[in-house]
Amino acid sequence: MIEKGDYIVYIDESGDHGLKNIDPNYPIFVLTFCCFKIPEYIDIAVPALQKFKFKYFGHDQIILHETDIRKNKDPFQFLRTSKDLRSNFLSDLSNIIEKTPFIIVPIVIDKSKLKTKYAQPFNPYHLGLRFGLEKLNEVLLRKDQVEKEIYLICEKRGRKEDKDLELEFLRICKKDEQFGYKQTDFEEMTYRLLLADKKSNSSGLQLADLTARPVGLHYLKPSQPNRAYDIINSKIYRYKIFP
Repeated sequence: MIEKGDYIVYIDESGDHGLKNIDPNYPIFVLTFCCFKIPEYIDIAVPALQKFKFKYFGHDQIILHETDIRKNKDPFQFLRTSKDLRSNFLSDLSNIIEKTPFIIVPIVIDKSKLKTKYAQPFNPYHLGLRFGLEKLNEVLLRKDQVEKEIYLICEKRGRKEDKDLELEFLRICKKDEQFGYKQTDFEEMTYRLLLADKKSNSSGLQLADLTARPVGLHYLKPSQPNRAYDIINSKIYRYKIFP
């Protein structure tokens, strides 16, 4: 029986992975791999988000989505009613992210550059998964996770997309598979990909969701003030940009 790993990884995205109609205002695709030590996830991350939800909503069935919060969309429309309330809400949420220990492996795919450089560019999501796994592998080797089972959790996106992603994941993890000049032995750990329903009330997926867009905005406008990025910056391990 494979020994269970000491870490759990949650993956979320910002932007879309399509290459046909690229948004000139956000021509990138971002994946963030958020790696938690399991006891810290259980004892710190989960209860902190639960307390936050009960404080502002009176229950814990809310799913925190960065886009909905930013745009004051249901169920966050109450944030429009008071600047102080919105400020306190965002401050409390930022404090949770800041105080929760986890490592972020961010991957930024510049879709415009990708299309310019390659006649037949790879799927940005699949590229992000590969590069993220390469960096994650480095993190877990340093954490003595060799020959342990590590779960990667990401949201479902659709039957075809999910099937393609699962096949790509298996292809990446094959021992004899190589991409470019660099070869990573992904079999040093046993990786498992788990696709969660979008309605899954996962604390890890929600924290991952809150980290992805700040990374993207920092890439696009590095000189622009970005408090959300400043909060997560110390957690980032080897920012990867492609191409």
